Amino acid sequence: MRNAAIYLHPDGYRTDRERLMGRHSAGESFLRGYIRHLDAPYMAFWRQSALTQDQASALVRGIEPNTRPARWIPPDARAALSDPGCVYYPSPTIGPEAWRRRTVGAATYSLCGVTHTTATHKAIDALADLLVSPVEPWDGLICTSAAVRANVEAQLDAVREDLAERLGATRIASPQLATIPLGVNSADFATDAAQRKAWRERLDIPQDAVAALYVGRLNVQAKMNPALMAQALERTASATGQTIYWIVSGWSATPEAWASFHAATRAFCPSIQYRAVDGRPADTRFSIWSAADLFLSFSDNIQETFGLTPAEAMAAGLPSVVTDWNGYRETVRHGVDGFRIPTLAPRPGLGQDLAFSHDNGWLSYDNYVGAAAQMTAIDMGAAVAALSALVGDHDLRRRMGEAGRRRVAAALDWSAIIPQYQDFWQELAERRVAAGPDKHQPATPSHPRRLDPFTLFSAYPTATLGAQDRLRLGPAAADWAGAQVILDRELARVGRWAMATMAEIEAAYGEVARLGECAVADLLAPLGVDNERARRLERSLLWLIKFDLLAMATPPTLAPEAG
Repeated sequence: MRNAAIYLHPDGYRTDRERLMGRHSAGESFLRGYIRHLDAPYMAFWRQSALTQDQASALVRGIEPNTRPARWIPPDARAALSDPGCVYYPSPTIGPEAWRRRTVGAATYSLCGVTHTTATHKAIDALADLLVSPVEPWDGLICTSAAVRANVEAQLDAVREDLAERLGATRIASPQLATIPLGVNSADFATDAAQRKAWRERLDIPQDAVAALYVGRLNVQAKMNPALMAQALERTASATGQTIYWIVSGWSATPEAWASFHAATRAFCPSIQYRAVDGRPADTRFSIWSAADLFLSFSDNIQETFGLTPAEAMAAGLPSVVTDWNGYRETVRHGVDGFRIPTLAPRPGLGQDLAFSHDNGWLSYDNYVGAAAQMTAIDMGAAVAALSALVGDHDLRRRMGEAGRRRVAAALDWSAIIPQYQDFWQELAERRVAAGPDKHQPATPSHPRRLDPFTLFSAYPTATLGAQDRLRLGPAAADWAGAQVILDRELARVGRWAMATMAEIEAAYGEVARLGECAVADLLAPLGVDNERARRLERSLLWLIKFDLLAMATPPTLAPEAG
């Protein structure tokens, strides 16, 4: 009731990649927190089909070594998901799995997704799909902040209204929504005097100098425009008369993008002692915090949702100066853990041309969100005042940093967040159990947008192979040994995985050889009626006919047509 099988796809959890995204860091952090803090008899993992068991085990072990009991569920064993009773996806795309779940029954288990960015067409379509997929009231979506939840609800409401107006839809199921922040593993960000000394020597920063830190992806359009931070630091240096160091720890898509980002940023803060650091290596991601005295992040982009780095900074005991934007608003307490800087954006209705241009392909995603971000302003005076206060007051930095550390330990560490996930999973389970017998109907393989190809394209062939059709041996081979030679040829092996076992095929071939002629139904009878093995053998008979190893006793014919 309080557990979920973690859908194990490498793209959801691995951070050892060139193109590192926030969702990768968040996924890795969640999985480490799940392993460390799950309060259940066992952990459960449902591996993605491309992963072998060894690869799946190595993926989990590489994130967090574990000795606790673990249940590994194979990709095709959906029925086994009834215990633990829920599947957790590291994305909001639970709609497609809702269709696939029908093969074992909609009430067999719950589905639980989580939001990351909700600005891409893929993410928006995934949300819209929740209302037209067989999502049930015992399925859920975790929103990582109140602002994201409002965004999700607005998107769902728009689609719901459209379905009602165009189609007269009145029964539109929706998943349960829960607002649960992302967490951090606080101990991973503990600062260390030796690391501070080593980093400062490496970056040529005096031990007693004030250093600000930014951590994140370096993309002006799709992450945040660093000009805001650069201008604020430049004005702060002028106002305080102090030399300020700025460590920018991040990653770019290419070396050219890396060089361009840093050159463009430096142009806005010529008097700041600027230090660029490749933030991708794991030892850097967790140790760079020791080098800094305060954290700075002026998010201005709708791409951002929760924003994990302020929580990481707080775990490291750094006071934060961040924009009052989305999830940042729920992480940093203004005047307690740091300062939030007011933001200003256009009123609703002024961006329809941006959405239309992006939808038509005239604007790339980066240009779309980048243009919208350029219309987000901040109170620069408030930013300079906040930075000046922290730059000039060591005790204030210490007090705010300690307040942030305590807040993370109490409310944002995964030890506090995983129980909230478990509470939500239990709520979904209780809804599923309470649904009653009407929802516990037999499973169906039907998916109206993914029909059986032999149903969808039934008008294509001249005829179909029927149960009473009779088969005889074809002329291509005199015996089974000769047949095997043909079936092992490259062109015959295409699609082999979709056929029956060779033992079952050999038995059917042998029966036809023994009797001279045999009905399809009689060949299938030993395997039972209407089960997966029988269906595979029935298809395999056509495979043998295709390569002239079997033949129909009475093949279909075509009547001559008028000239």
